Amino acid sequence: MEYSYVAYNKDRSLIKGKIAAENETAARKLIDFSGYQLISLKANAGLINWKVLNTNLSSVKPKEIIMFSRQLALLLESGTDIITSLELLQEQVADKTLRNVLSEITNDIRGGSSLSSAMSKHPKIFQNIYYKAVAVGEKGGNLETVLRHMADFLEKQALTRKKIKGALSYPVMVSVVALLVVGVIVVFVLPTFIGLYASLSVEVPAMLTALLAFIDWFKANILLVLLVVLAIAGGIFAYIRTEKGRYRFDRMKLKLPVIGRILQLTELSQAARTISMLFGVGLPLPEIMNLTIG
Repeated sequence: MEYSYVAYNKDRSLIKGKIAAENETAARKLIDFSGYQLISLKANAGLINWKVLNTNLSSVKPKEIIMFSRQLALLLESGTDIITSLELLQEQVADKTLRNVLSEITNDIRGGSSLSSAMSKHPKIFQNIYYKAVAVGEKGGNLETVLRHMADFLEKQALTRKKIKGALSYPVMVSVVALLVVGVIVVFVLPTFIGLYASLSVEVPAMLTALLAFIDWFKANILLVLLVVLAIAGGIFAYIRTEKGRYRFDRMKLKLPVIGRILQLTELSQAARTISMLFGVGLPLPEIMNLTIG
C-alpha cells in the first residue's frame, strides 16, 4: 500500500514524500530507519486493483517490484548502504520468490558484483529495461532517482494494462454469453421445434433435418469433439509461443476491428513512455531504441 508522509530530514528541513509498504507499521519503520522525524502519515487511496494485474515478463507481481523500488530509493536517499538496505527489505517483502531473489542479489553484491549485474541474473523478475536503467544510475550516482523513475514507469504500465483489460472484458463477456445462448438454442430448442413439425405431419425442411442429424451426432460424440477442440487449442497455443507464431498472432490482433486500433494506440503510448523514461535516466538513444523494440 502507498502512504504519503510529512517529515523532517537530517537537516531539519520539512519534506514530503510517498512510500510503499505492506502496512502502516512497516511504513513508519522504514521512515524511522531513514533518519527522518515523522510528522504525519496517511494512506493513499489505491488506484490499481493489484489482484487483476500480472505480467508475462515476471513471476513476481508488479506491486511487489514497485514497492521494492520505492523502498530501496528511500533507504539509499537516507544514506543507508546498498547491502543494509537490501537486508532490511528482505524482512519487509511479502513475496517469497522476491525475498529469495533479494537474498541472492545481496550475496552477489557482497562478492563484488554491482546491483545491476546482480539483477541481470534474474530476468524473470527484473526486466532488461530495469537493470540497464539501474546500471546508468550506478554510473551517474543518481540510483535512487532512477529507482523512483522505474517505480513510476511500472505503475503506469500496470494501470494501462488494467484499463485495457477493462475495455476488452465487456465485449468478450458479451461474445461468450451470445455463444452460450446460440448453443442452448441449437442443442435444446431447435430439436423441440423439429419434433413439433413432425407431429403435425408437416415436411421438415432439408436444412433443419441436416441440423438435427448434426446435433444428434454431436451429442453422441461430445467427448471426441472436446478432445479434438483441446488438441487444436493446444497446438495453436504452442505455435503462438514460437517466434513466428507470436509474430503472426500479433499481426492478426492489430488487424481486428476496433480492438486492433486500441492495441495500436496502447503500444505506441507504451513505447513513448518507455523512451521518455530511459532517456530521462541517461541511456544513449541507440540502446533506448533497442530496448524499446525488444
